[in-house]
Amino acid sequence: MTASTNRHVALLRGINVGRAKRVAMADLRALVEGLGYRDVRTLLNSGNVVFSAPGSLRGDPASRIEKALAARLGVSARVIAVSAKELGAIVRGNPLLDVAHDPSRLLVSVLADPKDRKLLKPLEKRDWKPEALALGARAVYLWCADGILESALAAEVGRVLGDRTTARNWATITKLHALAAGSDPETSGSVPRSAR
Repeated sequence: MTASTNRHVALLRGINVGRAKRVAMADLRALVEGLGYRDVRTLLNSGNVVFSAPGSLRGDPASRIEKALAARLGVSARVIAVSAKELGAIVRGNPLLDVAHDPSRLLVSVLADPKDRKLLKPLEKRDWKPEALALGARAVYLWCADGILESALAAEVGRVLGDRTTARNWATITKLHALAAGSDPETSGSVPRSAR
């Protein structure tokens, strides 16, 4: 990777959930490469792409990928992109690691626009126990104690934000962080001890 490239992570909302919005990861990698991005890697089958953006490439990666998805693959999906630096800040800023003991039940909802966090301010005042909510600069952290599907908190955050966010569990977020940093997400030890 040269100094003229910047590492980014794109998160596609609602990809490969049920029968709708099916996208093969090989097709997604080819699409992102076709836009001029380099070192393209995908993680899992749920629309997580890590790539390098050459300094000469202009435009917002999220909107470029979103438009190409619709035009080339016929899939309409919201795309949220963050830089590797922003993702690092999201990982380091997680205030729920002392509460959360299962990374599959700790959700990180990445915001398309950091200003949207104000929409969740009223939720901070409510008692969600045994669940927990914390607002970061670019992400919302949710501890879903009884599981994501049973979570009233996750449902309410989804209702308030709609497609202004997309969520990944903590295990996926830390693997993406490792991948964006250039290490192997399976061997880097990227999941903090308290979230294992």
